[in-house]
Amino acid sequence: MLPHFSLLLLLCLARLPLQSSALPFEQRGFWDFAMDSMDSGGMMMRDEEEGSAIEELPPPGIPICPFGCHCQLRVVQCSDLGLTEVPKNIPPDTKFLDLQNNRITELKESDFKGLSNLYALSLVNNKISKVHPRAFIPLKHMQKLYFSRNLLTSIPKNLPPSLVELRIHENRIKKVEEGAFSGLGNMNCIEMGGNPIPNSGFEPGAFKGLKLNYLRISEAKLTGVPKDLPDSLHELHLDHNQIQAVELEDLSRYKHLYRLGLSFNHIRNLENGSLAFLPRLRELHLDNNRLTRVPRGLPDMKYLQVVYLHSNNINQVGVDAFCPRGFGTKRTFYNGISLFANPVNYWEVQPATFRCVTDRLAIQFGNYKK
Repeated sequence: MLPHFSLLLLLCLARLPLQSSALPFEQRGFWDFAMDSMDSGGMMMRDEEEGSAIEELPPPGIPICPFGCHCQLRVVQCSDLGLTEVPKNIPPDTKFLDLQNNRITELKESDFKGLSNLYALSLVNNKISKVHPRAFIPLKHMQKLYFSRNLLTSIPKNLPPSLVELRIHENRIKKVEEGAFSGLGNMNCIEMGGNPIPNSGFEPGAFKGLKLNYLRISEAKLTGVPKDLPDSLHELHLDHNQIQAVELEDLSRYKHLYRLGLSFNHIRNLENGSLAFLPRLRELHLDNNRLTRVPRGLPDMKYLQVVYLHSNNINQVGVDAFCPRGFGTKRTFYNGISLFANPVNYWEVQPATFRCVTDRLAIQFGNYKK
């Protein structure tokens, strides 16, 4: 019995792993290293472990992602980190840099040095009040700049000529100086709502040289339609202001406009003939104003499809308020007319009033409630 037991014991001992055959140290990440250090009682690693850890570092010449950021596919995401300045060592091949939701207060001259490949930069929701005049000089190919919800008091200097889209709403800008956008011939879209800009805040020539398609100056301090905006505009949004009237010449230069937003103002009147300057208009937003009648000139607008007039003081709607008398004069039928929340009884409006509407469901009518 004993010999058999000795043989079994020897076989079991033979199956135990030898110390020299243990798996080598493998560091999978920073926190793995920290846990390993804690498990060893705070003692230093052995020489062979240090050597294997060094092998995990990137070879020389490969950019290192800034601490705390995530870098993948030329996208560097450094949002929500509590940063007070632009991080260093951003890979030079970065296409999109996300720095939103931090506490950055200033952009310095060298912050974007070497980032000539950058396509888009997000600085949304920081505390930036100061921008060095040469901060954007290295960004030769940047097309999109998101600068919303900061503390800027003016348009930054020397924006990249390659810029196509600028979103700078919800800052503290009160004045747009002459030439503020000079050299930005590629600019297509500017969103600058939520700034306390009055009409006098736009100096003559402020938009000179721009060929914009889209401009939004909502939630500002405007009391009238600004003068000398780019005549190339396709969309103009001036909602949530204090505009009281649209005068005859206010819209005379915007012949390419197809969407006009004037909602949530104090407009009592659109001067007769003012809409005649907008031959291509497709959408007109005049809801939440103080109109007492449907604006004149709508039947003559050949391409107009959507008219928002709800929440006004309109008390009557004539049979020819929207549609021309001759069907051949209007090339596009309406697919949206809103008249609810006005002091007009819908049963008093003649059915022929909406003869050029494609579908009854396109008409939004309802009882007026004070």
